[in-house]
Amino acid sequence: MARWCYRHRLVVLLLWVGALFGLGASASTAGSDYANVFSLPDTDSKSAYDLMEKAFPARAGDTDTVVWKVDEGSVRDADVRSRIQPALEKIARMKGVGDVSGPYSGPQGAAQISRDGHIAYAQITFTQRANEIPKELVEDVVDTARDARRDGLQVELGGQAIQRVQEPPQGLAEMVGLAAAAIVLFLAFGSLFAMLLPIAVAVFGVGMGLFGTQLLSHTTDIPDLAPLLSSLIGLGVGIDYALFIVTRHRRGILKGMDPEQSAVTALNTSGRAVLFAGGTVCIALAGMLVTNLRFLDGVVIGTSLTVVLSVLAAVTLLPALLGFLGPRVLSRRQRRRLAAEGPEQERASGLAARWSGTVQKRPRTIAALALVVMAVLALPVLSLRLGATDQGNDDASTTTRQAYDLLAEGFGPGFNGPLQVVSEGGDATALVKGIQATEGVARAVPLPPAHGVTVIQVIPTTSPQSKETDDLIDTLRGEVIPRAGAEAHVGGVTAVSKDFASVTGDRLPYFIATIIGLGFLLLLVAFRSLVVPLTAAVMNLIAAAASFGVLVAIFQWGWGLDLLGLGKEGPINAFLPVIMLSLLFGLSMDYQVFLVSRMHEEWVHTRDNARAVRVGLAETSRVINSAALIMVCVFLAFVLSGDSGAAMAGVGLAAAVALDAFLLRTALVPAAMHLLGASNWWLPAWLEKRLPHLAVEPAEDPEPRSADGPASVVHGFVRDATGAPVDGASVTLLTTGGRRLDRVRSLADGSYIVSVPAPGTYLLAATRSSYGARARHVTVGEGPLVYDVELVEGEVDAVN
Repeated sequence: MARWCYRHRLVVLLLWVGALFGLGASASTAGSDYANVFSLPDTDSKSAYDLMEKAFPARAGDTDTVVWKVDEGSVRDADVRSRIQPALEKIARMKGVGDVSGPYSGPQGAAQISRDGHIAYAQITFTQRANEIPKELVEDVVDTARDARRDGLQVELGGQAIQRVQEPPQGLAEMVGLAAAAIVLFLAFGSLFAMLLPIAVAVFGVGMGLFGTQLLSHTTDIPDLAPLLSSLIGLGVGIDYALFIVTRHRRGILKGMDPEQSAVTALNTSGRAVLFAGGTVCIALAGMLVTNLRFLDGVVIGTSLTVVLSVLAAVTLLPALLGFLGPRVLSRRQRRRLAAEGPEQERASGLAARWSGTVQKRPRTIAALALVVMAVLALPVLSLRLGATDQGNDDASTTTRQAYDLLAEGFGPGFNGPLQVVSEGGDATALVKGIQATEGVARAVPLPPAHGVTVIQVIPTTSPQSKETDDLIDTLRGEVIPRAGAEAHVGGVTAVSKDFASVTGDRLPYFIATIIGLGFLLLLVAFRSLVVPLTAAVMNLIAAAASFGVLVAIFQWGWGLDLLGLGKEGPINAFLPVIMLSLLFGLSMDYQVFLVSRMHEEWVHTRDNARAVRVGLAETSRVINSAALIMVCVFLAFVLSGDSGAAMAGVGLAAAVALDAFLLRTALVPAAMHLLGASNWWLPAWLEKRLPHLAVEPAEDPEPRSADGPASVVHGFVRDATGAPVDGASVTLLTTGGRRLDRVRSLADGSYIVSVPAPGTYLLAATRSSYGARARHVTVGEGPLVYDVELVEGEVDAVN
């Protein structure tokens, strides 16, 4: 496949360009329909929602808020009212709006004006949930409300539906990430063309992945976080996978190989490892389905699709681009040196070799230091608290953030996260009194009952993200409601977030067991060892704990949040552990495979564990560290995305990849393997017989060994079906693995002769325009072999 893509490079490039623009045009025409669906069966908040939907079908939808503030006077003034009231009446008449309750409608509305009279709000209740409301309706609501603004009168809007139409700045994070990756690639390769190759592969893979995800959002529920995470992961793996292949290709050319054969060899070795690595990332992402949280299903679809397309671009588009560049994939200095001095002898040198030697000399010291660093970084994870970010974490310039701040200023911090206690049957009076007397409750107001269902609006004294609000929900459910003898449930956005965090926390151990077990099995089959996969599983857990410790210190404790410009501290998003662990598992498997496969190859050849670990680390650490540095740059760039969830994921993944590559794979793993010695490669005989064989990265074909005596030849004639000679036919001798050894053209009488380096089995291929191609395996002994080739017009003969 690599050879075909290399030779038909223009066709491959046009197909990819056509697919990208065609998919992009379709996605632009269809638009997007992202939906944040939190389906939490068997939870108290879901029971509350079901009761509300039954009793108040017009109010069971999303409730959003219009907030206004006057600089002078009061919101009760006639000139303010004359601007706000018509806007609210116009919104109430819109199709899809169930109810609008403002501050100018009797005694009940008076509670919607702050004590100082400067701030007021109105509640807009839609007939559908936030993810189901047409964006056009929400945009009309926003435009109508904000048209009422004037000097001295500020009008802002908040709520989930409003937030959906408030898109963060698009493309900035991706562009910064690509620019940072380009700098690292240029420093690694020293060539502008070589630097552009991984960037191009990533752009095609991520672009098609995003367009595909956008189209799929019309057929299934995909959260609006999915495209951000897809681009974050796609850029990282797309650039990394292309980096591994281009590095192998450049190494082949420097060793004197023909550019085409070098590209084919690179794809047949590193390309196989990329397929394996991409497969493990997709499997790890699919592990999120174990949690049975519908919100994550769309994330799995979007990210997996982007990873698959990035891998496909790496193994098809990349060889085509290598064909366009030829030897220019090397820097000018490398090309001049290759022409003047000939092929290089591959050897590990410089910092990587010195570090590898240091690890071999002092494995105990290095392992102990690495463990201490990881343990210190993991300490904050002991205070990990899962929850949900709210609109107080939005950018300060957005209308949702300004509405959030105005409500907190006028009505207290708990107003932005009201709880809804929904009671069915019985006397709700005792329940209301019990709630009002509960510590942490600022206000509890019962709404008029309907169909035997009473809704009590509870305003906490603390903000939605605070631990005190979580404790209040537990108190209401565990003490206040049972004491009142009522059949009631606690709902509302804050309660849903708390339940989501609880469900995620309960299912997290099953998820971790699934992906760690899967990783163990994959590495067991790949490296035929029990100790290597066991070590990798422990390392993955250490990396996860340390990276979550960094997250807690930054986002929960607030260390450095001001520098990042990400607002206030709060709980860690409940969905983040599952997503981060999936990606960390997949990416760490990539690095483990690239590192240990080289060690395993050396172990098979020498049976010397110390040499195998030293050589493997020396030859792979530079490319692994370059790949990790690129991922760190791409992930950190998502701090600029304007989305607090994506920023949190970017920082967490950057920390995870940096710790995994620079501390674990470069220091702790090789140090541990030196200490374990030959037991690294131990596998019981009975298990060895039963395990399937999986070639992750087959070694390149070795040069045939010279036999005693002179080298041999294959010679003969190339003829057509009538026996007439075919002149100008290309006759090529290759190894069985596809490496070219000799190529000649037949003479006028059809004769040819190719050199054979040693006895053995080879592939002899002949081709001529209009005749097609023919290839056969030939076995050469100690003497010359006579072999005639017959070409038939239009026939193509393929040999595996």
